[in-house]
Amino acid sequence: MATIPTLARAPLALHHAAGLSHPVRGVARGELIRVREGIYADATEWSALRGWERYLARVHAVAMQRPDAVFCLESACALLGLPVFRDPTTVHVLGGPNSTARDVAGVRMHSGSGDRHLIELETVGVTSPADTAVDVARHRHPAVALAVADAALRTDPSLTAGLLAGVNELRVSSRGRDRARDPLSSADGSAESPLESVSRIAIRWLGFPAPELQKEFSRGPEADDRGDFWWPDWSLLGEADGDIKYDGSFGDPARALRARRERDIRLETHVRAVTHWGWLEATTFAPLRNRLLAHGLPLVSREDTAALLSMRRLLGPR
Repeated sequence: MATIPTLARAPLALHHAAGLSHPVRGVARGELIRVREGIYADATEWSALRGWERYLARVHAVAMQRPDAVFCLESACALLGLPVFRDPTTVHVLGGPNSTARDVAGVRMHSGSGDRHLIELETVGVTSPADTAVDVARHRHPAVALAVADAALRTDPSLTAGLLAGVNELRVSSRGRDRARDPLSSADGSAESPLESVSRIAIRWLGFPAPELQKEFSRGPEADDRGDFWWPDWSLLGEADGDIKYDGSFGDPARALRARRERDIRLETHVRAVTHWGWLEATTFAPLRNRLLAHGLPLVSREDTAALLSMRRLLGPR
């Protein structure tokens, strides 16, 4: 049975201009920020948001202005809780088969062929998780596509890579069909974060052997330790650690680092080596390559340098 998605709510309160006293004056004083024409938010709260959270707020602002809109691509990802990278700025809505594709005030209208499954999250219309994953795979970078497809499978256990591939093949339009095949057929809900998805495709493009995902190691009757990437032939465990784990956002970073070291000590009773990397190492790829080579992992195929460079331009540091 399909899991019913939950609407990702706006990360801060959004206000219609009609409900505010002198919103233009509030913007001038630095108290408010205009999210869209006629939609405002607290400036201090806005400044604390990450890029993808600001994007989610923009999508909700469009939904407030256009309650009949059906959101697609990154905008559907934001509302479905699927990965959104940085702040794409443009909000994407789906029109009918006879609608004209156009951009107006930061909203891009896409003509639809009528073969997407649409769902309603509370009162907001979006393309289904499967159709959203297919749209992204057809029109966005493969690393982004894999992260979205992995997340779609992770959030809805009724979905499979084969089902996503089937949706892609059955689309009336052939535009983007070929480029979507690889990320959709490679999707795996075992990947627990966008960093793990991006790491997985980077590992493949670098030419390393494919790892097992989410390998469990016993730590006694009470619990197990689980590793992100496991190469049994080389007894190597790889851990993709987001920087947010250690920047203080979720408690004392020193305590988090101690916990990681204690966990590594436990894991090293089962494996030859444990290596860690983060977003920077994965998206700039050379540090990840060097780290895996240093731990004895061999290269088994030719590097896809073009794919790696395009990933670095899109997702690497700016």
